[in-house]
Amino acid sequence: MENLDELKKRTAWLSVFSNTTLVLLKLAVGLYVGAVSLVSEALHSGIDLMAALIALWAVRKSVEPPDEEHDYGHGKFENLSAAVEALLIVGAAVGIVIEAMEKFQEAHVPDFLEYGIIIMLFSILINFIVSRRLIHVAHRTGSQALEADGLHLQADIWTSVGVLLGLLLMKVTGWAWLDPAIAIFVAGIIFRAGWNMVRDSALQLTDASLPEAEEARIGAIIEKIPEVQGYHCLRTRKSGSYKLLDVHVLFDGAMHLSRVHAVCDELEQKIRDGGFGMMDILIHAEPVDSHMAETKVSHYEDVRSSVMD
Repeated sequence: MENLDELKKRTAWLSVFSNTTLVLLKLAVGLYVGAVSLVSEALHSGIDLMAALIALWAVRKSVEPPDEEHDYGHGKFENLSAAVEALLIVGAAVGIVIEAMEKFQEAHVPDFLEYGIIIMLFSILINFIVSRRLIHVAHRTGSQALEADGLHLQADIWTSVGVLLGLLLMKVTGWAWLDPAIAIFVAGIIFRAGWNMVRDSALQLTDASLPEAEEARIGAIIEKIPEVQGYHCLRTRKSGSYKLLDVHVLFDGAMHLSRVHAVCDELEQKIRDGGFGMMDILIHAEPVDSHMAETKVSHYEDVRSSVMD
């Protein structure tokens, strides 16, 4: 079986290489042709290159084992990298709009637009191939950093298509205003992608629960175990590629401790085999006849009250 950590690292390096190539080509052609839309695309790819470098650092850091300062491992570094990428993207979008607005005052049809058309076709092809690979590996490994990088490149495809169409129209019609207009269009797509990433990263960094559908699937697995007589206070969160779960499971109070332990081990394995990805599971066993029913909220309130007292 292929080592998933090594797969993540190799895929992150692929993104770094492809983005470096596209940044250099777009910037060189954009400056030579004199098209602000191409330069904005180079800036967009430059942000993606920075994102790819951050993702590479994140996946290397996130696979480090737990240490004295990080008992639950380093998975949150992936979530942190996604947040940084999002802020970079939003900043790039604002910068592109400012530059494009200035260009409206002195808009002219750039020379040698065919060079820009060729580089945009090449960019679309490369980003299509690399983004599909990134997202495939992200889904296989559960890497938020690689998924964020792949989604950026998918967004790049559409912005590149927009720039390509604009360059073709400029060459046919001679409408100089299309150049800064395309740049603003690119900025709008970049901003939307960045804003969505800010929102998703905030949820991950603030320990948002897994989707209700996933928690319902976990609950169904628990209830299928014959010895289990119920459960409550099921709590979930995500840390990088890892998902963390703790739950109170009810057993017959007369059941031998060794049997309870064996059933908990069986339950953990069934949850791990349920297609949720890598998961850290903690089960708190309770006797069915002498437990206090709890929910996520009541458990938190009990803990808070004990601390304040």
